[in-house]
Amino acid sequence: MTHLSVNLNKVALLRNARTLGTPSVTRMAAIALDAGAHGITVHPRPDGRHILTSDVHELVQLLQARPGIEFNIEGNPFHGLLDIVRAVRPQQCTLVPDDPGAATSDHGWNLERDATKLAPVIRSLKESGIRVSLFMDAEPQAMAQARAVGADRVELYTEPYARAFGGADEARALALYRETADAAQRAELGVNAGHDLNCANLPRFLSALPNVLEVSIGHALIADALEVGLAQTVRNYLAAIASREGKSS
Repeated sequence: MTHLSVNLNKVALLRNARTLGTPSVTRMAAIALDAGAHGITVHPRPDGRHILTSDVHELVQLLQARPGIEFNIEGNPFHGLLDIVRAVRPQQCTLVPDDPGAATSDHGWNLERDATKLAPVIRSLKESGIRVSLFMDAEPQAMAQARAVGADRVELYTEPYARAFGGADEARALALYRETADAAQRAELGVNAGHDLNCANLPRFLSALPNVLEVSIGHALIADALEVGLAQTVRNYLAAIASREGKSS
C-alpha cells in the first residue's frame, strides 16, 4: 500500500504572511490526518520562509496522540536541519540537496560528489533510530550508491515525470522511473516519490511503480484544498492512490 504524506509548507507560507497565526499548521495537520492521510511532511529552511522550528515541535506534540502516524522532516543536512531532527527524532528524515535560497527542491543528490560527506550524517541519524531517505533523480545507476552510503530509502524527484505527463515523452519518462525503482529494490532500498505529483498524474505513476511506499505531496494538494477543502482533497488523493488507473491497491 502506498502511503500519503501531506506536506504542510504552503500552509505555513500563508500563515507567515500575517502575524495572527492563521491558518494553523497543526490544525491543518489534524484535518488531513482525520481525513485519512498517513503522515505529515515538513521542510524547514534556514530563512524561515514557511515551516518554523516551533511548528516542528508543535507537530510532534500533535502526533504523540496519534500512534502509527509518520512524521517526515526533509531538508539539507548541511544547513541547520540536523539540530531540528535530532531534537525531535521523527520517524523519517529525507535529506535534500537544495540551496538555502532555492525556491523549491529541484534536483537529487550527486553521490559521486557527495557520498563522503553524507555517509557520517546518515550513520548518525540511523543510530538515533531515524529512517533515512535520500532525495534522488531517476538514475538507475545511482541506486546502489544510495544503498552503499547507508540510506534506507530513496525519494524519487518526480517533476520531470509531471512535466512529461500527457505528452509524447510520458512513456519514456515512466520507463525511466520504473527502471530506477527496480534498481532501488534490487539494492534493498525502499522507494518514496514526490514533487509535482497531483490527482491527475498520480494514478498512472503508481500503476507503473506499484511498490512505491510513500508519496509526499504539498503544493498541488494545498492548491486543490483552496477549491474543495483540505479534508475532501485528502480523500481525493487517497482515491487517486487506490485507483492506479482503475486497479485496486
